Amino acid sequence: MSSSPEPDLPLSELTTGRWATVRGVLPDAQGREDELMLRLMEIGFVPGEQVRITAAGWPGREPLAVRVGHTTFALRRYEAERIRVAAGADDAR
Repeated sequence: MSSSPEPDLPLSELTTGRWATVRGVLPDAQGREDELMLRLMEIGFVPGEQVRITAAGWPGREPLAVRVGHTTFALRRYEAERIRVAAGADDAR
């Protein structure tokens, strides 16, 4: 019996505390690599990197505190929506 891999989802939809693996960063609405896409990749949101949301603002889950590597960044929801991840285990590392 094989389990199917977790589907990709926007980082903004990841449950707080759950680890995930970055699958990629989406281009802008016109399909172009824009400044936001490049900035997110430059700060570490690259395929294969482990990430998790450590905290979310209230109300509306904005901003999101996101751990990538050994650094925590604050992202707006529109930024986190551009990052595609595959959810992993719920445990803390």
